[in-house]
Amino acid sequence: MRALITNDDGIDSPGLAALAGVAAAAGLEVVIAAPAHEHSGASASIIATQGAAVTAAGGKGTVRSERRRLEGIEGEAYAVHAAPALITLLALHGSFGGAPDVVLSGINRGANVGGAIMHSGTVGAALTAGQGGVRALAVSLDVGLVELPQQHWGTAATIAGRALARLLDAPAGTILNVNVPNVADAEALELVEAPLAPFGIVQTTMTELDGDDVRLSIREHSAADAPGTDMERLAAGAATVTVVRTIADRTP
Repeated sequence: MRALITNDDGIDSPGLAALAGVAAAAGLEVVIAAPAHEHSGASASIIATQGAAVTAAGGKGTVRSERRRLEGIEGEAYAVHAAPALITLLALHGSFGGAPDVVLSGINRGANVGGAIMHSGTVGAALTAGQGGVRALAVSLDVGLVELPQQHWGTAATIAGRALARLLDAPAGTILNVNVPNVADAEALELVEAPLAPFGIVQTTMTELDGDDVRLSIREHSAADAPGTDMERLAAGAATVTVVRTIADRTP
């Protein structure tokens, strides 16, 4: 099976290399195609960062990519000047070799929980794959809003391996969203199923109108406000997995 590895933190993210290692250890053929620059918060946007934007009206554009060699990673790697959802869409059409059988997105720097996952470029890539009938996994490491001195990518990779085994046995188009606590001991972590919280860890709100300018602020939510959800269980120290539904799952 062929696996596309992508993210929204960019081609040089340590989480990307860790996730590629998970796919290789599972015996998958690995191709990496990730943004040349960070695209956090890009959601499922399909824009190119250089050249013309891809439009629903059929406009023509050029998406530039560059071959890369990532240390310790076998297989092809591309730094693409595009958002992760567009990279995934291009991959589904065979732009980086054969079309992938599975898409792995992450490992993201920061949790993606609750309804706020709709804004995540990491999850946006997985949603795009699922919409195309391809299994997808989005993985995030809960390092909070500030830079921590130690980020346990190896722990997140171990949990991602468990989730990947489940994904490969799932029906085509399945999307799993995984969040991992930033702890050293992966073996002590339980991977629990949890529904999405109705909100995310943070919420952007308008605080003031100043002429033509709108001032924004970020407000943190308490995990205790969403008992039994991915947000609450992650805060309690468990790794969480959520099956994410797409518009393809909706019935008329």
